[in-house]
Amino acid sequence: MKKTLLFVKKYPLSVTLFVCIWVLSLTPFIPETRLSDVRFIDKWTHFVMYGGTCSIVWIEYWREHLRPDYEKLFFWAWLMPIAMSGLLELLQEYCTCGHRSGDWLDLAANATGVTLAACLGLLFLKCFPKA
Repeated sequence: MKKTLLFVKKYPLSVTLFVCIWVLSLTPFIPETRLSDVRFIDKWTHFVMYGGTCSIVWIEYWREHLRPDYEKLFFWAWLMPIAMSGLLELLQEYCTCGHRSGDWLDLAANATGVTLAACLGLLFLKCFPKA
């Protein structure tokens, strides 16, 4: 329990944004808006949600650590968000009683956002070293 609280204290915005992604992904109904007519708006939304969230992860990591552990960053800031995205797509397909559908292109958009955030995060760590 102590480790969980310490983690939330170190990464408050990241945790909040990941919880928001889970809630939004499993909400049964998505309201229609004027933006619904924009081509690929759902893919852009996925790209921005995951890219923005993972960018915050990198910034909060930089704030809390003197030297980057690239293996941990690869796992927690790149691989796990993509795996979570795949899990959420499966949950949407099989656990929302037909209200939501899993889409592999959503997973691709999420992975693209995470990968771009990781590339920018690596660049940020190289350009602004703390030590």
